[in-house]
Amino acid sequence: MNRQLTHWTGPEGLPRFDLIGDTDFAPAFDRELTEAQAAHEAIAANPEPASFANTIAAMEVADEGLNRVLSVFYTLAGVDSNEARQALQRDFAPRLAEYGSRISMDPRLYARVKAVAAMAEALPPEDRRITELALRDLTRAGAGLDQAGRDRMAAIRGRLAVLTTEFTQNVLTDERDFVLAVPDDRLAGLPDWLLRAMRAAARERGLEGQVVTLNRSLIVPFLEHAADRTLRETAFRAWTARGSGAGAGGQKTDNLPLVQEILALRHERAQLLGHADFASWKLETQMAGSAERVEELLSQVWTAARTRATEEEARLTAMLRADGVNGPLEPWDWRLYAERLRQQDHQVDADQVAPYLTLDAMLGAVFDVAGRLFGLEFQPFQAPLWAPDVRSWRVTRDGQLMAVFVGDYFARPSKRSGAWCSALQMQHKIGQGQRPIVVNVCNFTPPEEAGGPAFLSWDDARTLFHEFGHATHHILSDVTWPSISGTSVAQDFVELPSQLYEHWLEQPAVLDAHARHHRTGEALPAELRDRLLAAGKANAGFSTVEYLESALVDLAFHRGTPPADPMARQAEILAQLGAPDPIPMRHATPHFAHVFAGDSYASGYYSYMWSEVMDADAFAAFEETGDIFDPATARRLEETILSRGGSAPADQLWMDFRQRMPGVEALLKGRGLA
Repeated sequence: MNRQLTHWTGPEGLPRFDLIGDTDFAPAFDRELTEAQAAHEAIAANPEPASFANTIAAMEVADEGLNRVLSVFYTLAGVDSNEARQALQRDFAPRLAEYGSRISMDPRLYARVKAVAAMAEALPPEDRRITELALRDLTRAGAGLDQAGRDRMAAIRGRLAVLTTEFTQNVLTDERDFVLAVPDDRLAGLPDWLLRAMRAAARERGLEGQVVTLNRSLIVPFLEHAADRTLRETAFRAWTARGSGAGAGGQKTDNLPLVQEILALRHERAQLLGHADFASWKLETQMAGSAERVEELLSQVWTAARTRATEEEARLTAMLRADGVNGPLEPWDWRLYAERLRQQDHQVDADQVAPYLTLDAMLGAVFDVAGRLFGLEFQPFQAPLWAPDVRSWRVTRDGQLMAVFVGDYFARPSKRSGAWCSALQMQHKIGQGQRPIVVNVCNFTPPEEAGGPAFLSWDDARTLFHEFGHATHHILSDVTWPSISGTSVAQDFVELPSQLYEHWLEQPAVLDAHARHHRTGEALPAELRDRLLAAGKANAGFSTVEYLESALVDLAFHRGTPPADPMARQAEILAQLGAPDPIPMRHATPHFAHVFAGDSYASGYYSYMWSEVMDADAFAAFEETGDIFDPATARRLEETILSRGGSAPADQLWMDFRQRMPGVEALLKGRGLA
């Protein structure tokens, strides 16, 4: 077995990715899975009376080696997929599900955890917290069921692991295989920076000219600028059809049967555990607590958002008519005319802004904000990672190591779409302890020339800040146990740090210092900066409606009896909402990876907005001091939320910081919907 998978010897404790091959994963997985199973068996079969040390603490480290192997593997599977890694995913998924089922439904382990929980009041707060969570998780997994129930639960989990893996790979296949060549005589409306990106995408695939792919950083600006309506329709239909049929490579990629089975199995699992449906089971442990509270929040915002979207639709339709088109405003028209309207109202030209929003400049802003708020410093270093353009930094405070931070920012055909934050290594204090190794992944357009500047859109810059907000949750983590470290919090609380961090991008002081021309070094002109910030609230009805449609469909799918025909149910929900025809869901069911690539956001896509209610109020705490970098408020944010992981319930952490619960008013104001 390649020891590089469990004993990382790279710079700053990173894995030596250059010494790890695809054939190394299976033997490492086999060995570490066997050792993890043996460790849990030893805990369950221990003849000594159950104690915190020999049960709960032992469980915290039982699968440490397996986690190290999997953290490397799943990082690579997301950022640089290939056929070998996809085959390994299909092999690992059911085996991991079986392993998880065996542990979480072992009646011996359940009895020991219950015994420790009965004595938990005498434990220190963190020890008591992880004991309570361990008992809760085992109960929710089915450990308290009879043998027949446990057997069925294990079968359900195993099948779900297979289905969600297939779902993910189908979407990735469609994203990878679609390429739309755009002839030279059909480039009208496309700005220079987008043409450069389209030509780079063509070169990356060994093609001439310029192409559109389904990378969000490419297709969204194409839909915003391409004058050719036929090309927009072709690109839009491919983008929204991901996972719904035959992929461009001839591979069957129909996710709808998978979705139907996933929903049915989730419902059955919830009912086995005594819940009416999956939504009630899932939301039991979230800050929201119930589907009714979620629906109440989303409904308050929906009314304002739909009203604004209707106003936007009328203005855009008038522009369509002025262009001589008599038919209805279509989904592939909206972004083009919304961008034209934004330029008309705010005179913001993307080609004017792009030279100031380079990746290096915005990374400087991200790191500067982290330094001013939390005293963090970033020193770049070289390490053998999975691609030459992946970067790494040592993060310190007062000379002490806080974390290693890795950034993988550019799109490649083998990379999963979207943006995310993960941890190769979680912070904990067991033994000598360890600091986190945090990874931010994005899909920005790479530089036109090697070593040249990479230009970001405003949306890209926001994504950069968002994902680094998640990273601060890891970097500042200061807990004893890995199971409650970093972002190990309720799903509807995890987006608070990321969405809060976005607010600093919009501050004139930050932009004045860092949004500087890549050639001249001059600051973004104040007048252009102010127009850019004002334009950020343009099209707010559209962006809020498309998000809420997805969140409400997700919630409805998981309430009551699962639909026999998910697409018919999706259409029914949107009709009941009165959703505007030209605004489809942000994530239609066949490619709704948040919900169907795993359970984490299932019945939980609402959590972005739930967190937005808090992030708006949290930033207001800084504004109320008159200093957006107020040291006392930043220290309180770190001490009550960012450093504490899941060491207390989310509502308690929030109350410790803000002393009161927030309302939707700040959110509506922030989105320009008030």
